[in-house]
Amino acid sequence: MFLNADFMERTRRAMVQKLERKGISSGSVLDAMYSVPRHLFVSEALCYRAYDDTSLPIGFDQTISTPSVVASMVEALRLTGDEKVLEIGSGSGYQAAVLSMLSSQVTAMEIIPQLAERSSAVLKKLKYHNVTVVCSGDFNTVDDVFDRIIVSAGADILPADLLGKLNTNGILVIPISGTGKNHTITRYIKKSDGGYFQEVIGNASFVPYVV
Repeated sequence: MFLNADFMERTRRAMVQKLERKGISSGSVLDAMYSVPRHLFVSEALCYRAYDDTSLPIGFDQTISTPSVVASMVEALRLTGDEKVLEIGSGSGYQAAVLSMLSSQVTAMEIIPQLAERSSAVLKKLKYHNVTVVCSGDFNTVDDVFDRIIVSAGADILPADLLGKLNTNGILVIPISGTGKNHTITRYIKKSDGGYFQEVIGNASFVPYVV
């Protein structure tokens, strides 16, 4: 199959239509999902599957999350365009690109050096200039606090000190281990007293959260 630009555009548009049917209602999130060329964040051998609603391998036992999971988690952040966002487990850089279109600044952390280097190169080539890729697994190495935090790996429990990186009224979206390989995607909204509201967003399988 010859995968030209028209084919990619058609399949990307079809992906967005499916996302809308699955309940993604934010027009800005749908626009971002349509704008970001997911096929450029996977290997050439997998380009023809780039807009399927499935996770795909990106090497080093890691995957790029399904578009529906990315859209759901990003939508749960309630971004308005002005936020500073911390992404933990950026992998291919695809979700960071989506986030970059919906926020003012994205810090994308990735623990695997080869993935961090590759994703940084792709993001720069595609001119997502408000994304900074940091090669680290320790979010405390980032000397900043954020309006939004999104974790793209499944944690056994909520890393409590992660809430310390969140501004008041900020939102954290993170998968927490459930039964087997399934994770419960949970949204936390930080209150002024340091506590938080908690809400389940959905379920999906993620690679393990590693620090």
